[in-house]
Amino acid sequence: MDTFSLIIGLGNPGRQYEGTRHNVGFMVLDRLAAKAGVAFESKPKWQSHLAKLPDGTLLLKPQSFMNLSGRPVQQILAFHKWTPDRILVVYDDAALPLGSLRFREKGSHGGHNGIRSLLQQLGTDVFPRLKFGIGGSAEGEMVGHVLGNFRPEERDLLENTLASAVDAVQVARSQGVAVAANRFNTRSNLPPTP
Repeated sequence: MDTFSLIIGLGNPGRQYEGTRHNVGFMVLDRLAAKAGVAFESKPKWQSHLAKLPDGTLLLKPQSFMNLSGRPVQQILAFHKWTPDRILVVYDDAALPLGSLRFREKGSHGGHNGIRSLLQQLGTDVFPRLKFGIGGSAEGEMVGHVLGNFRPEERDLLENTLASAVDAVQVARSQGVAVAANRFNTRSNLPPTP
């Protein structure tokens, strides 16, 4: 059974990045914390915002900017003597359409700077992750896309997918990543066509 000690949401700190596509990892963790009735606290020592779920699992939002995300994660793992298989990382994936979720047990960074930083700091690509589809961009517009806000017509789908991601994390925690992947990887959150 997968028991995660640390659930990490990737994003960029600062008000100007709130609500951007690159920050869906933060959004998922905010909803997990709210559902559990716990609050994030600033932990400058770890360059992070941390919340503790009732069962002791830590929720971590690195405040180091995306391309340095691995450092706070590595420091906390070292402090607690946890191995990378005890973490679950939630982050945006521009290769997946909005409405899609994908669990993976390992893999490359796929061009994602936050995951690239984690791979460098942890020295392994074997750690569970949940990719949150944010849709692709036109050629050469990736930075503007990931740092941009969701369009008004995407809001309902975004909220539905955030709710599904919270459910997916809960299933992964209680029943394991394989079960969660089986249930959520294949499902799109798009409304059924009439």
